[in-house]
Parts: sequence; C-alpha cells; structure tokens
Amino acid sequence: MMYRDFSIPCLLSLPKITDTRGNLSFLQNNDQIPFEIKRVFWIYDVPGGETRGGHALKTQQELIIVLSGSLDIIVSDRNNVKTQYCLNRSYNALYIPPMFWRHMENFSTNSVSVHLSSAEFSEADYFRNFDEFISKK
Repeated sequence: MMYRDFSIPCLLSLPKITDTRGNLSFLQNNDQIPFEIKRVFWIYDVPGGETRGGHALKTQQELIIVLSGSLDIIVSDRNNVKTQYCLNRSYNALYIPPMFWRHMENFSTNSVSVHLSSAEFSEADYFRNFDEFISKK
C-alpha cells in the first residue's frame, strides 16, 4: 500500500482496467485501504431531495464508493470545517476516518453507493447529535 495520510478524509483512486467489453475496478483488503472490511452495506432508491447519514463514527473507518449515478458527501471536522466531495465515478472512493461528521445529498436518479466499514454495526459507536460531536475535542 502506498503511503497516505489516513488521519483525514481523502479520495482514493481505485484500479481501473479498461476493456472494450467494459471496465473493471477492484479493491483488496490492506492493499488500498487501512482497515479490514468487517461490514458492507449499500444505499439505493433515495427519493429526490432526501439526505442520508447525519452522523459521525467514534472508532469505525469507512470507505464509500458510488457504483452508479452520483451523490455529494459533506464531511465536517470537529471545528466544523466542511469539505464537499462529489462522487460520480465507480473507480473513486472516499475514505472517512473516525471522528468526522458526514451526510450525503444530491442523489442522482438510480444512484447506488456501497459502504465498507472497519467494524460491525454498533449504535454506541455513533454520534447522531452534531453539537455533542463538536463538543468532543
């Protein structure tokens, strides 16, 4: 794995193998990401104008890949500095380390995102209140 600063959110370029029959991209544990995948979930059929997310994870790391369509992910640090990422290519992924607030918006019709997590689901690992998240400095 090439060196990256995984203490902050970052866009990752996944391998892209082009072929006249269609393209192929892949992801391998510990080759491109700094965690072992423990959970995978996907988001789809989001009605127009809806947002998803609206939380921070205390210990989990997450990688988000938009497989189809596009969406925007707004990431905030504990100083409320926001960065917007537009994901619209299936060979790009957004890595989000613990303790960054995120929400997703501007879902295109038929968008599908897959989320890879470093841990199984635990409600105790979530901040769902932004003010509480900000206060944890």
